[in-house]
Amino acid sequence: MLRKRFMPIIVLCALLSACGNTKNDTDQTNSDTTAKAAAKTVVKKNILFFGTSLTAGYGLDPSEAYPALIQQRIDSLKLPYTVINGGLSGETSAAGKARIDWLLKQKIDVFVLELGANDGLRGIAVAETTKNLQFIIDQVKAKYPDVKMVLAGMQVPPNMGSTFANDFKEMFPKLAKKNNMELIPFLLANVGGIPELNQPDGIHPTAEGDKILAENVWVKLKGVL
Repeated sequence: MLRKRFMPIIVLCALLSACGNTKNDTDQTNSDTTAKAAAKTVVKKNILFFGTSLTAGYGLDPSEAYPALIQQRIDSLKLPYTVINGGLSGETSAAGKARIDWLLKQKIDVFVLELGANDGLRGIAVAETTKNLQFIIDQVKAKYPDVKMVLAGMQVPPNMGSTFANDFKEMFPKLAKKNNMELIPFLLANVGGIPELNQPDGIHPTAEGDKILAENVWVKLKGVL
């Protein structure tokens, strides 16, 4: 009789134990799923475009500037990068020296340097511009030793004098080689000097012109990313 009385209790305990195991198994499964989801979370890296009004997108909507177009390309390819537009109208290499530290407060993984054009148009000595650009490059390397770097080459009009124009043009490949930087030979290739691709000032690209600038940059940047 005692055995018969205890049988329902034993069965109940067994059922409760089974339920407990099922709950533990479910909790473990949920935990594993959460862990896998966390593992798949990708930390985005930053690309800093540091330059002049060409980078800032002078006269354009911010979404039309070439750095924004690069971000659109990156997003379409689902690459883990966020573009930071550090362009400033009128920026010279000397002014860039004073501004770079502030921008380096955020982690930078890729650095695209577009400075020197305003120096050239003002006739500043190439040696001085070179020194300033090297200072900026050194600052970035010192803060982020693993940073990948891209340099945008520029040119000045021939009316600046053939010697000056040639020295200015050659400054960029020399800096790129010295610092192991990817070089965009001429940022304004297929845009500079073409009226329909430039704003009335003849210097700053239109929205259509910036699309070409974005392509000029992407050709070199994609390999870095």
